[in-house]
Amino acid sequence: MSVVIIVAILAVSLFVASYITKRRFGLLGLALASGYLLSSIWGYNAGLVAGVFGVPYNPLTSAIILAAITMLPPVILLFHGYTYKSFIGRVIGAALFTVLALAFLIVPLGHILSLQGFGVDLYNWMLKSKDTIIGLGLPLAVVDLFFTRPAGLNDKKSKH
Repeated sequence: MSVVIIVAILAVSLFVASYITKRRFGLLGLALASGYLLSSIWGYNAGLVAGVFGVPYNPLTSAIILAAITMLPPVILLFHGYTYKSFIGRVIGAALFTVLALAFLIVPLGHILSLQGFGVDLYNWMLKSKDTIIGLGLPLAVVDLFFTRPAGLNDKKSKH
């Protein structure tokens, strides 16, 4: 399959998952960062553990394991955490999560996909933009957390 099709399918899947669950971008963005850090720490060892269970250790399995470890924290948080109440918030949050997740996953995707034609140009552009996207996305995630209110405070009414 083409790189464009696979990236589009992944992007749509990430967007829909985030949009349907209404989860806030801040928490998901920081979970992506923690997954990325965990994958850089555990990636090699996880590949060795997979090899013990009979999974051949090669660049493809290594990339899949790195991507899975990167996505594990945000996938867990898709089922728990703060949510958006408005339609616009959901769309913007899901779009930001999708772009940030693709930035974190671009390196493992490069090992999985066969790059040729326009796909090489798209991949190289995404690879060059990765640091900028992550550098802007993580502070935006922290800012989004400042706008998050605990669920108990939303329903309480002031006595004054």
